[in-house]
Amino acid sequence: MTRVAFERPVATAGPPQPPPPPAGPAPLDPIGPLVTAFLVGLLGGVHCVGMCGGIVGTLTMGLPRGTRGSLAAQVPYQLAYNTGRVAGYTLAGALMGALGTLMLEAVPLQQAQRVLYGVAAVFMIALGLYLGGWWPGLVWLERAGLPLWRRLEPIGRRLIPVRSPWQALGLGFVWAWIPCGLVYSVLIWCVSAGSAWRGAAIMLSFGIGTLPNLLGISLLAGAAARLTQQAWMRRGAGLLVLGFGCFGLWQIFSP
Repeated sequence: MTRVAFERPVATAGPPQPPPPPAGPAPLDPIGPLVTAFLVGLLGGVHCVGMCGGIVGTLTMGLPRGTRGSLAAQVPYQLAYNTGRVAGYTLAGALMGALGTLMLEAVPLQQAQRVLYGVAAVFMIALGLYLGGWWPGLVWLERAGLPLWRRLEPIGRRLIPVRSPWQALGLGFVWAWIPCGLVYSVLIWCVSAGSAWRGAAIMLSFGIGTLPNLLGISLLAGAAARLTQQAWMRRGAGLLVLGFGCFGLWQIFSP
């Protein structure tokens, strides 16, 4: 009896697979931008004092005489001012983040990501130079917001003098839209956030970072603000933000 040998079928390779598409730029760290935005708000105090210190003093002097004379009585008003201001920043950040999302949908994803991340990194570098006092070029951004401010400023004027914390809340919300190169540079950064809620989170972090300086002007006789005006602190903040921007560019262009 002859034994028949059965051969196993040899697996043949399928058609060659196309090479995977080139990877786009790695997404930015979701926590890093929030920390950076907070530090920009905190250590950009020299700009906040110069830009908003006079506004804070004017608002405080517009309070009822009995409230003005008591630090404890001022607290609800100052908290309301600043809550409204931070809420305005957060809304603006959400709008800019949504704008970035629309751009991602209108342009091929990889190309749009690279452009938006590049813009964010460049503005972080410019912001670092601005905070360190080495380049005041971001001042030109303030001119871009003047048309909107001309429409909002009369609304804020109607809320003065402030007679209640609710009125202070509304005034703070309007105050958030005053032309400010520091705020605008962070808003442009929000375009690369990828979504409305991430843009809102970046501006919320920035707004929280500004609180010690602006509350310090009104409630602590400027003690917190004076600290942030030290040259070494301004330069340290500038170098930190500059480093984040350079790292962002390296992420985009690294192989």
